[in-house]
Amino acid sequence: MLVQQVVENDWKLVQDVRLRALREDPDVFGASLAREERFTESHWRMRIRTTTTWVAVDDDGVGRGIVTMMQEPGSPVDDRHIVALWVASESRRHGVGWALLDAVRQAAVAQDARTVSLWLLDGNHAAGDLFVRAGFTRTGERQVVPRDPSQTEERYVLTLRDAATT
Repeated sequence: MLVQQVVENDWKLVQDVRLRALREDPDVFGASLAREERFTESHWRMRIRTTTTWVAVDDDGVGRGIVTMMQEPGSPVDDRHIVALWVASESRRHGVGWALLDAVRQAAVAQDARTVSLWLLDGNHAAGDLFVRAGFTRTGERQVVPRDPSQTEERYVLTLRDAATT
């Protein structure tokens, strides 16, 4: 499995993996399959231009996982935010999630980030276990999921360096 940072011309690969993720695990994302199926090539290209995305690709060139990192509006400038980490069911528990998280961590360090954060939907225990094993801490900070007020999520943070070292 190769984890590669994608570029605009990889838009079709990103589209394929993202739509598969929304088809197979629709309840863990803050987006809907119906909405993203309507996105055009220009939208996928814009997404890749404005965020940093990695795809885990198998030996046959099939995307088996994806993660995106961004600087979330309103967050501290030294925080990088993970959105949409997903690993195909047949590739889970084979180190793909670790490899995707490692790509984010390395990029965040290179950008001199102090922290990496994410929001995790309550009940997604497998992902929560992965994040905790990867060094993220649960903050206890909670919010209602904007697209579904019946659900809540918790913020997790990975500290890359202390504020005192800045």
